[in-house]
Amino acid sequence: MKIYYSKREMLRNVFVGVALGAVVAFVVVKISDKESSDSTTQTESEIAETQTNEIEENSTNALSELDSQNEKIAELSRKYDEMLARVSTVAKTNTQYTIDEQQNINVYEKCNGAVVNITTQEMTAPFWFFEPTLQEGGSGTGSIIDKRGYVITNVHVISNASKINISLADGSSYEGSVVGADVESDIAILKFDPKGKELSTIAFGNSENLKVGQKVIAIGNPFAVERTMTTGIISGLGRPIQESTNVIIRNMIQTDAAINPGNSGGPLLDTSGRMIGINTMIISNSGSSAGLGFAVPVSTAQRVAADLIQYGKVNRGKLSIAGVQMTRSIAQAINSSQGQKLGLSRVGAESGILITEVVQGSNAEKAGLKGGTVNYQPKRGSSFNVGGDIIVQIDSIPVESYADYMSALESKRPGDSVTVRILRGEETLSLKIKLD
Repeated sequence: MKIYYSKREMLRNVFVGVALGAVVAFVVVKISDKESSDSTTQTESEIAETQTNEIEENSTNALSELDSQNEKIAELSRKYDEMLARVSTVAKTNTQYTIDEQQNINVYEKCNGAVVNITTQEMTAPFWFFEPTLQEGGSGTGSIIDKRGYVITNVHVISNASKINISLADGSSYEGSVVGADVESDIAILKFDPKGKELSTIAFGNSENLKVGQKVIAIGNPFAVERTMTTGIISGLGRPIQESTNVIIRNMIQTDAAINPGNSGGPLLDTSGRMIGINTMIISNSGSSAGLGFAVPVSTAQRVAADLIQYGKVNRGKLSIAGVQMTRSIAQAINSSQGQKLGLSRVGAESGILITEVVQGSNAEKAGLKGGTVNYQPKRGSSFNVGGDIIVQIDSIPVESYADYMSALESKRPGDSVTVRILRGEETLSLKIKLD
């Protein structure tokens, strides 16, 4: 009967044979050398006794050497097994993919199940005797962030929606409701009932240590084509982007990953599959991806999401004032002869926030902010008081418009202190104010 050995067994046998051969040769050489050197001076009995002692000693040494060799053989065998395991793992890997491609595949497989498609329906306005009806609204993307069915997306994805539908990767569909929406950050939280289904979620990452040039991955539903992945890099950080008349979102992440209509609200991911941003908008002449996509950083999204889930709104610090955006026409009215007759101090600013009223007993009043004292009626709109302080900066953020004012306070909490720079007539003051 023929006996077949595996390559691993043959290699082990070779190791063991070489080691034992080396030990035996070592013992024979030692004994021969000793016999040659002592043969001329020792008697036959002495030689026999000496040889017996030496054999015993050499046997002991040989056994010790053999044990040492066995340990080495065992170590080599272990390393060989590890090498075979690594080779086996590599062999099992589909070698048609590059490392970069395999990375993309891993992120998609990890996160795809937690990306949802959001579609809305809007109520039409009644016309004559016709009843209002539901019609198709917009569509966008969201990410499941909690196994209870919480989804994070953009406010503009669900604005004006009368009905919200959330579709999962497995094709199942659920009706969603709005938990809270924060216009200042364009972040909304939706909720659906998974009815006992085990949901996949996307973990929040860290947007504080991002680097320009870092690879990013976007998953979304552009043009309603569900769960499409695009890749790119971070091409800019800390971008202040004005999303609407009264909303500036600061510290936006700029990326060249393709962001198209329908990607809004979807996750911007790092190479570990962690969410570092919420894809929000593009800047494009055509309305499609032109290499300038922007995402709300996850540091903002995470803070806003926590408040929306807990309170239904964002618990922000505020200055307890009423104000209007300063304009050239307001400045001209204050500096006019009529304004001077009313006792108004001349102003040199044509931008900023003009304080029309300060809430009594508030921290703003305690810090020394002053509201207007003279009523002014513009050609259009409601009347308001002029003559108050003009806010031109909060901390390090210049305030020229109402959007600047709101964004400067976006990340602040009640109890936080800010440094407010104001113009009082032609005088410039800086006040430390604790937010209400």
